[in-house]
Amino acid sequence: MNTVELRKQIEQNLLQISPQNLKTIAKFVEFIKQQENSQNIHPLLPETIAYKPASGQSVLRHAGQWVGDDLEDCLDFVNQTRGKVLTNKHINPFE
Repeated sequence: MNTVELRKQIEQNLLQISPQNLKTIAKFVEFIKQQENSQNIHPLLPETIAYKPASGQSVLRHAGQWVGDDLEDCLDFVNQTRGKVLTNKHINPFE
């Protein structure tokens, strides 16, 4: 079956689908398009990437001890100004 015939068959089947299921199909089509776009962005990445977890040693070479009496104030400031994480809900609408 060629692409034109397949499209016609899909169109004929869509005429018989309920509105609620059409919404689900529309979400699924968007999901497939996103997957294709992400594959087109990184098509040359190898299947497996050799990864060695960081040991943290390079950071510890520069670390010292906290000097001062404002550690609690700094932690409070960080907690008060921390923002919420925004997530993209369109990555996989079926999860």
